[in-house]
Amino acid sequence: MDFDIYLRFMFALILVLGLIAALTCAARRFGFGAPLTPNAGRTPRLSVIEVRTLDSRRKLVLLRRDASEHLVLLGPNQDLLLESGIAAPREAAQPVSLATESTAAKLSTAAKLSTAERRNS
Repeated sequence: MDFDIYLRFMFALILVLGLIAALTCAARRFGFGAPLTPNAGRTPRLSVIEVRTLDSRRKLVLLRRDASEHLVLLGPNQDLLLESGIAAPREAAQPVSLATESTAAKLSTAAKLSTAERRNS
């Protein structure tokens, strides 16, 4: 008699797990479980530029959308837009290539060396 109860429990468990798997497959087939990638293949319009922690409960976040930046204060109870429509820097609007980065690094190194030479003379 005890074996009969365990056997029915196992069949019920397998039936429930099978129904869950079937519903999951059906949901994915009809698009309910699809990943959200609306801008696949395009450049992103929205990005987080910088995050600063003010204290244990608040953060200051600089967001960029298209060519403007927005300064937002995030807190536990409310979020506050501090400044909106800040013009994004021109060099930040377009991605920098590796060749440009290495050239910029060489120029900054040369500028530091010339400053050090002026101090020594």
